[in-house]
Amino acid sequence: MIEIRRADPTSDALRAVVDAHFAHSETAGPAESNHTMDAESLAGPGIRFWAIYEGQQPLGCGAMKMLPDGTAEVKSVHILAQARGRGLARLMMQHLADLARAEGIEALVLETGAAHLSEYEAARKLYETLGYSYCGPIFGYQDDPNSAFMRLALEPGQ
Repeated sequence: MIEIRRADPTSDALRAVVDAHFAHSETAGPAESNHTMDAESLAGPGIRFWAIYEGQQPLGCGAMKMLPDGTAEVKSVHILAQARGRGLARLMMQHLADLARAEGIEALVLETGAAHLSEYEAARKLYETLGYSYCGPIFGYQDDPNSAFMRLALEPGQ
């Protein structure tokens, strides 16, 4: 059974998931454009972290960072390679949107790799199918040719 639970990104149980996410981001694009948060940062104030489990086995993660402009940033959505192709990233993204909507957050925003970074193609396609649209730099970021910024407007009860 697949379950999404609040989790501690610094826990030993999730080390492999968080490390895999960090390793992927380090090799997917230039270092100066890498905005990946490490486990300690993901455990910081204003950030909530969840893990996807099958039984007691963690398969992936995702986080939401509250922003002062009334939006929340999607962070660190990652599914372990051996668990991909099962719709788990979509499940996590829908979970984050449902939580944000229930909390009255006006939009979810995110930063991902730009179109010329093929490592992020599947992620961009997923976000597009979930209704995210491309936008300018989100709160806390500057324009970067290696970044794509996306936004999903949330309506209560949608």
